Amino acid sequence: QMLLEESGGGSVQAGGSLRLSCTASAYTSNPYTTYTWGWFRQAPGKEREGVASINHSGGRTSYATSVKGRFTISRDNANHTLYLQMNTLEPEDTAMYYCAAALGTWPSLIAPAYNYWGQGTQVNVSS
Repeated sequence: QMLLEESGGGSVQAGGSLRLSCTASAYTSNPYTTYTWGWFRQAPGKEREGVASINHSGGRTSYATSVKGRFTISRDNANHTLYLQMNTLEPEDTAMYYCAAALGTWPSLIAPAYNYWGQGTQVNVSS
């Protein structure tokens, strides 16, 4: 069982920035470096959507079209931490943000591909 804990959410005005973090406490037999990590979000009344993903080595990333050029995903394998730098935030970015981990070597924005999930951190962007 891998435990993931997100932090860094909050309220910001449109055009502002936030940096989300996700720290993993792994209790599995697989090293951290075998996991692909992703950020997902879910707004009230909407389905969960993939925002960004990064592969096991950090060499490959994938972004949703709606955040490309504004968000940057990164990972620190030594400290078991995943980040999402969010710039030029828009009211449409308001949602609960979740980090997730999947065994595999390719980034994915597909939620069923992920094995472990955090509890989420809320992001509110006002106009």
